[in-house]
Amino acid sequence: MYNTSFIKKILLAATVVLLYSCDKDFNAIGEELIGDNHFDLVPEQYNVVAYNQEVTPVQSNGLPIYGLGVYDNPVFGTTTSNFVSQVALVAYAPTIGENPVIESVVLTVPYFSHITAADPNGGSIYALDSIYGPKTGAKIKLSVYESGAQMYTSDFSGGSQFAKLYYSDQDTNTPPEPGEVNFNTSKIGNRLNDAVTDKKEQNDNFFFDATQTKVEVDPTAAVKTYTYSAPQMHLDLNKAFFQAKILNAPAASLASQDVFQSYFKGLYFQAEKAEDGSVPNMALLDFLKSGGPAKITIKYKAKTAITTDPDATTEDKTLVINLTGAAASLLKDVKNPDYQTGITNVNKTTGDDRLYLKGGQGSLAVIELKDFASQLDQIRANKWLVNEANLVFYIDADKMKTAEREPKRVYLYDLDNNTIIADYVDNTTSATNPKQNRSVFGGVITVDATTKRGTSYKVRITKHIRNLIKDASIKNVRLGLAVTEGIDVIASNKLKLKNDIISEAPRGSVMGPLGTILYGNNVSDADAAKKLKLEIYYTKPN
Repeated sequence: MYNTSFIKKILLAATVVLLYSCDKDFNAIGEELIGDNHFDLVPEQYNVVAYNQEVTPVQSNGLPIYGLGVYDNPVFGTTTSNFVSQVALVAYAPTIGENPVIESVVLTVPYFSHITAADPNGGSIYALDSIYGPKTGAKIKLSVYESGAQMYTSDFSGGSQFAKLYYSDQDTNTPPEPGEVNFNTSKIGNRLNDAVTDKKEQNDNFFFDATQTKVEVDPTAAVKTYTYSAPQMHLDLNKAFFQAKILNAPAASLASQDVFQSYFKGLYFQAEKAEDGSVPNMALLDFLKSGGPAKITIKYKAKTAITTDPDATTEDKTLVINLTGAAASLLKDVKNPDYQTGITNVNKTTGDDRLYLKGGQGSLAVIELKDFASQLDQIRANKWLVNEANLVFYIDADKMKTAEREPKRVYLYDLDNNTIIADYVDNTTSATNPKQNRSVFGGVITVDATTKRGTSYKVRITKHIRNLIKDASIKNVRLGLAVTEGIDVIASNKLKLKNDIISEAPRGSVMGPLGTILYGNNVSDADAAKKLKLEIYYTKPN
């Protein structure tokens, strides 16, 4: 009898604990993930309000990569990307030697590339990455100048130190605004890449060449051997300029970084369409690559000691100047009329029919979850558990059919605070393609197997929605949607002209020129199936 009674008491206690646990689970609204499948559930759909927002001149320094060239996008228009950077000696107070005479001055800039095959003649065959426009046959007019604009990495105001900001529009032919520099009108002298007529591929007919770099190890050796490296820009610069500017410079001008960067303020890269009417293109370049940045290599001969003896010993010497320090991307856009209309005639009340996302000094979309917010109290009262929540953005394939390329990724973020949303904290990674990182969070383009064109982007906002349900004090912030060149880049760049909607733009968007057109929420009945909505899968207690 004692044993039976004891067992009954244990069973009763276990039942109470189980019931309490179940009740606790339902009260922790949205706390746990129920599962990735939807158990054949039909999602609840909520209307959203989504509208366009133009990105006005935006901070364009502090980027991990920079564009150079001219990109003709038939959907959005033409983007020209120039570049300016400070320079620095690898070693200050160099011993130049006596009577130095320049042999060569070469500017090299790394390209993004990958190996496609072994070259039977030695080395490898490469393909270039991050090229916008035709990868072959495209040309631009490229000019490299001495920059006359002093750049700084920091600024002072009211006794405090701030990071110095440079903006994408500081490259026009008009006078700069007070306190700004105009890099176009500040360039000095003639272009430095002034190769003779038979080398026009280094200036008037420049192209991004995928050929590997091949260097002879010892020109005097009977048996020729070579070293091979990945493709890079290779420009012969004006020897007379560097003879006077560097080798014949006062020693004090080369003594320290601060003095040198005031003496030689930097390089300005200007891209234009080729004069022969060739189709242009643009590349994203790793100008400031750590451990192997863009650089100027000066090779010269100099005597080893002060002497008047014309037969005194000379030696081969090398001096290297790196592109480093302050740098900025300088952008000019000529927008297509449809794109200009789309980002100008904005309906902030009921939303837009199409959302125009474009990188650089482009545009993004603002998304407000008003309908969902109005039903939060009911959701809490019903004790619904969120299984999964998504925003699915359908691409307007008809408007994008002439696009040469489509963005591989879009980025959803907290626009009010210019920061990530909870779902961004996703540790999934790709060993082969960083653009595929955080795949659970989403935003990766879905491609049609037949047409090879993009159809949609899906972004998961499950944690974001759960947080809104769980805590009534959390603000239902506006969300921003932008294209991105790097999903792991979460910093934002300041806008020169702030408004009540945005004050910053995602840095990953500023980095690249691509764009896409998505269906918004305010679409016609014919496009109702592709209307932007918030979809939430719930587990509902009986």
